[in-house]
Amino acid sequence: MAVILHIRRPRGVALMAVIWLIAILAMACMATLRVISFDMELTSSKVHGSRARQVAEMGIAVGSNPSVKRSDPMLHHMDEETGEGYDVTVISEGGHFNLNSILLQGDKPLLKSIFVSWGLEPDVAQNTVDALKDWVDADDDEELNGAEKKYYEKEGRINQPFNRPFYDINEASLVRGMDLVEAAKPDWRNWFTIWSGGPLDINDAPAELIAAAAEVPVDQADVIPEKVRGTDGVRDTADDADYGDAASALKDLGVDSQGRPDIAKRFAVKDTTTRIESIGTAEGSKRKITVIVANKSGKPTLLERTEEIIP
Repeated sequence: MAVILHIRRPRGVALMAVIWLIAILAMACMATLRVISFDMELTSSKVHGSRARQVAEMGIAVGSNPSVKRSDPMLHHMDEETGEGYDVTVISEGGHFNLNSILLQGDKPLLKSIFVSWGLEPDVAQNTVDALKDWVDADDDEELNGAEKKYYEKEGRINQPFNRPFYDINEASLVRGMDLVEAAKPDWRNWFTIWSGGPLDINDAPAELIAAAAEVPVDQADVIPEKVRGTDGVRDTADDADYGDAASALKDLGVDSQGRPDIAKRFAVKDTTTRIESIGTAEGSKRKITVIVANKSGKPTLLERTEEIIP
């Protein structure tokens, strides 16, 4: 006779299963709420970001107007009620070294001295400068320590160098040796442009760049921007005292323009290329638009435009 055993599961097991089910459903609900919240924040960010971009565009329109001067209060606007506004900066692109101009004019000593001041060994700096020169010149003749087609082919890089001036400052990073410059000076791009008229605009260049071009100490070069800022010490105000010619500025630096024509040709005034930067704000979101314009006061020509998100 078979014996049948009836095993009773405790009621507590069923209760625990229900509790676990409720916990799982609760976690699922929380996850869903987080996803929904994230989507709402993302949508809101896109909406406000789009509006911030529109506001930045307004700033660009104001800054690009030929009648608007660099010190004009119209460049700074904020609506306290809506929290929307723009902040525009108008500066000369000539305040940076024109990398193409330096190389095509053969002023390799200037580049070498800059790279050495950043920490590169003199021979490494010279090799990099020669490679830069080979990249922008139109021939396949290799500089003494340069790099032409054969070098880049060995590296598995075809159709390089381009044998033309740089179209974008970031192209320079493709040149042999520029990785060492990047390591020594990660912000090297802030020193250079490809859009200015050529020489360094002594009224808008920072002391570091003036010092490098004039071959004087930085504290000595600081005399120039200090004088340009005027008595209030603020640029783009009524008391600014721009130099009318580069020779006068070099005289204040103790540099003889006649005796050092190589230095004199590195400087100029009143560069006609302008950089306009506009930061638009809307509900906490910020967008920055930068345009580089040639001949802003006459018939402006757009040379470059970039956009970025400001945290």
